[in-house]
Amino acid sequence: MSPSEPCPCGSSKAYRDCCGRYHTGAVPADAAALMRSRYAAYVRANAEYLLASWHPTTRPSNLDAQSLAGVRWLGLSIKRHQIIDNDHALVEFVARSRVGGGSAQRLH
Repeated sequence: MSPSEPCPCGSSKAYRDCCGRYHTGAVPADAAALMRSRYAAYVRANAEYLLASWHPTTRPSNLDAQSLAGVRWLGLSIKRHQIIDNDHALVEFVARSRVGGGSAQRLH
């Protein structure tokens, strides 16, 4: 994927101007931007960013980029973004994917 191509998060911005900047060190401004950046990292099989942005209490010890590449991501829809307090927010989303030749799945 070229940095000038549309970002896979669905924002209609170029990848370099959207999630690409988070993947290279910028900090997402809010929970919705973090969710979009993580979705884009899954699409791009960016295991390093996924691990770095995972909460330490639930983060796996490793993440295999090759297994990430076996998933075809079909789209992300942010349904709701609610700020709870200075340190917490809620993001309701639907992400669609397909593994191999299987049926499409929805994560909600």
